[in-house]
Amino acid sequence: MMYVLITLGVIVGVVLLVAMIAIGIYNSLVSLRNRYKNAYAQIDVQLKRRYDLIPNLVECAKGYMAHERDTLEAVIKARNVAASAGAKAAQNPGDPQAMAALGGAEGQLTGVLTRFMAVSEAYPDLKANQNMMALQEELTSTENKVSFARQAYNDSVMVYNTQREVFPNILFAGVFNFQAASLFEIEQAEQREAPKVSFGK
Repeated sequence: MMYVLITLGVIVGVVLLVAMIAIGIYNSLVSLRNRYKNAYAQIDVQLKRRYDLIPNLVECAKGYMAHERDTLEAVIKARNVAASAGAKAAQNPGDPQAMAALGGAEGQLTGVLTRFMAVSEAYPDLKANQNMMALQEELTSTENKVSFARQAYNDSVMVYNTQREVFPNILFAGVFNFQAASLFEIEQAEQREAPKVSFGK
């Protein structure tokens, strides 16, 4: 009888220990997942600011760049695609498909903006326009904030993914449906640079 009680006590103790470890792992992964989601929210704020600035930039340039209609339309189109991809990524930060779509759309937008800025250099009156200069400065500042927010997000995702993959966490991560999160990356080398928005003389 004593042997049965000791065995039962050991089994209960092991079950409680495993349950406590599982609870600790679960709570840790929830905390890390919330951290990378919050980090993405910071990117989202800056991207929305960027998306709001771009139509103003194009509107300001319209009067000076009447012959560059295709360029102006390409900027707005790329901005709309990026905004849509950003909205989808905001619904589920870390989702591989959403993050890949956002990275691609942002890369396209950066490329189009870079071309827009290069074309606008040919218009001296536009370069001297105070509104354009103010918008350009705001866009530059926003681009820097997006870059810093992206770095913070990627750091948070890396910590989450690492904790998810280490032993014994990996045993419980699948059971609790903690999926791997994707980094926010821009894949094409020429898209890794922020658009040049200098109107210096």
